[in-house]
Amino acid sequence: MQTKEVRLRRIQQLAHEIMHEMNRGNEPRQFETLNLAVDNLSRALGDLADPSGNYSLDYIEEKLGKAHYLLFKNEKKIKLHS
Repeated sequence: MQTKEVRLRRIQQLAHEIMHEMNRGNEPRQFETLNLAVDNLSRALGDLADPSGNYSLDYIEEKLGKAHYLLFKNEKKIKLHS
């Protein structure tokens, strides 16, 4: 199992990749794909912003991984932790 810091760094890296991809704007995307990606990102952010500080790295990794997969059309899903 990876440390919390390593997992958070990977989450941050995925978020930055998504941000850069969206800001490139080279190719139009289907509304449904964007809608699903935003849904996954907002769910991850909502979990992370829990005022009580209770959040699940597994859940956040899952949602960010799904958004990344949708936007980058990867052939395989990203393995975030072991």
